[in-house]
Amino acid sequence: MPTNDQHRGPDWHDNDGEELFVAQDQDHLVASEAGSAPLHTFDRASQTAKRVLFGRAISSADEGEQRLSKRLALPIFSSDAISSSAYASEEILLALIGAGTGVLLYGPLVALAIGLLLGLIAVSYRQVCYGFPNGGGAYAVASSTLGRIPALIAASSLIVDYIMTAAVSVAAGVAAITSALPELGQWRLEIALGALALLVVANMRGIRESGRIFAAPTYVFVIGAFLVIGIGLVRIVLGDPAINWSANVQLELTAASQIILPLLLLRAFAHGSVALTGTEAISNGVASFKKPESKNAATTLMAMSALLGTLFVGISLVAYAYGKVPIEGGETLLSQVARASLGDGPLYAAFQVATMGILLLAANTGFNGGPQLARILAADAFLPRQVGQRSGRLAFGSGILLLAICASILLIATGAIVTDLVPAYAIGVFIGFTISQAGMVVHWRRLRNDGWRGRAILNGIGAVVTFVVLIVITAAKFSDGGYLVFIAIPLLTAFMLMVKHQYALHTAELAVPAEKIFEGLHRNRRIFAPFGEINRSTVRAVNVGRLLASGGGEIIALRVVFDEEEEHQIRERFEHHFPDVRLVTILSPYRAIIEPLIHYLDEIEEELDDHGQKLMTVVMVPEYSGRHWWDRVLHNGNGKRLRDALIGRANTVVLDIPYRRHLPD
Repeated sequence: MPTNDQHRGPDWHDNDGEELFVAQDQDHLVASEAGSAPLHTFDRASQTAKRVLFGRAISSADEGEQRLSKRLALPIFSSDAISSSAYASEEILLALIGAGTGVLLYGPLVALAIGLLLGLIAVSYRQVCYGFPNGGGAYAVASSTLGRIPALIAASSLIVDYIMTAAVSVAAGVAAITSALPELGQWRLEIALGALALLVVANMRGIRESGRIFAAPTYVFVIGAFLVIGIGLVRIVLGDPAINWSANVQLELTAASQIILPLLLLRAFAHGSVALTGTEAISNGVASFKKPESKNAATTLMAMSALLGTLFVGISLVAYAYGKVPIEGGETLLSQVARASLGDGPLYAAFQVATMGILLLAANTGFNGGPQLARILAADAFLPRQVGQRSGRLAFGSGILLLAICASILLIATGAIVTDLVPAYAIGVFIGFTISQAGMVVHWRRLRNDGWRGRAILNGIGAVVTFVVLIVITAAKFSDGGYLVFIAIPLLTAFMLMVKHQYALHTAELAVPAEKIFEGLHRNRRIFAPFGEINRSTVRAVNVGRLLASGGGEIIALRVVFDEEEEHQIRERFEHHFPDVRLVTILSPYRAIIEPLIHYLDEIEEELDDHGQKLMTVVMVPEYSGRHWWDRVLHNGNGKRLRDALIGRANTVVLDIPYRRHLPD
């Protein structure tokens, strides 16, 4: 603790010589790591455990060093979007194959249409990166342009999508593992929850370290996927006889398939649109980039979109050329394509490991974008403020843990089965897409800078297209579980409105008028010291009361007794120890303790001082500050009840007088 002598102020060092504070000047101190260390044994042990898991605390001054370069931001914010190329093509074919293999030839065309939509969305969100450099994506855009309710709907839809991203990506990663090692299938849920826990630990260590962890599998997967596609395309161009679609499946369209073809294509488009989830994550996390934030985020967004579009369309095309079809519950489509391109050797095994890695780590987009969005919502008072607070490693720990808990619930509810999770996927993100694009149209109309008309038209087209896609996706997935999104989003929106209302009430009640000057109070006061036993806690309370009364006032000790004999014993002993303090006893034949005390204070509160003002009532409540959990059970029962009854009373101040065994008064 700081020490003083007669000639100088504190030296700001502890007993071991560790610097506690850096003094900028007499009234401006900066706490060091030692000055922020826990004070109690249990808290110190907890901090040690956190340090082992998450690393040493990082000063806010080093936050700039935790910003992301484009090289690290790409795997962090793009893992969800890029990894979707591993299963989006399969989703398209699963939607088509029900009408026969003849319609599968439309798979690459559907993928190309989704790729074009991806390009439109990427260009639109590139403008969001520049227009809203503090991040927030659809929420920030809608807040500025469309109003509170559309903004909260956008935020709620993104929260749902981030949670779904974490759950679906982890489940898909586990599916990749169990496809390669079927004997692990019985442990699917346990593996999924373990993977989720590892992601929590990685993200709690801070975004820069998590970026290093996630970079390798993302880049290995991208390189491997390009190799798979490249070999497949070369074999197609060279006319490899092994590539023979007609030998594997029947290509002719049946009459029934021709009739329902438009609906099939729309359904396939809806299912394949899972490839677009995660596209908005970069615009939500612009503030995480190194300077210039907007430029770096926009460049990373376009690179991600180019990679995703190429991989998605390429895998769909090569799968069609190879004649591969989905095997529900069996080997994944991508695994079949990779085996056809790479064979069964070490290259195939390495690619499967990389695929497994990126699918497991795709959930990281949710763990980065979700807490960032929660930070912005908390700053706007739509979520509890602690959600937006950084941990010792500059990570948004509360947001990370909340997302992990919600994703875990989904995994447990579905047994970590991807097909049970996918129906509720992508709807939320297209709600956000539509609101964001509509908001950007309003943004450009207000700004009216050079080229605003072209930008507004581009975003307007994006809004119309994404809204149409939203209708298609909703129609295709609503009955399969998509309806849950339309329950979750209103509930989240209502919750955020409630939080905002409560904070507004709190702010209004505690507001200080700007013109008001607060001078010292010149009111007399009565200081009450209720007690049970006459012990050291009573001595401490009476001494504090004497100190307060010395500035003008009277100290009165209060004791509730149950019979006259007890009253006599208490008074005799009290007056012996405290001859200068007035004691008021209240006989309670009905054995109530708190109620008689409150009624007594209510009655004497009506008395006025010499100036015609009510006396200020100060009630000191002794509280035992124990070291163990059982101390809370064994002590302070009446003290807590008294404090709860007094808080909120007019002209009343409640003072806790903590005490602990083995400490001097």
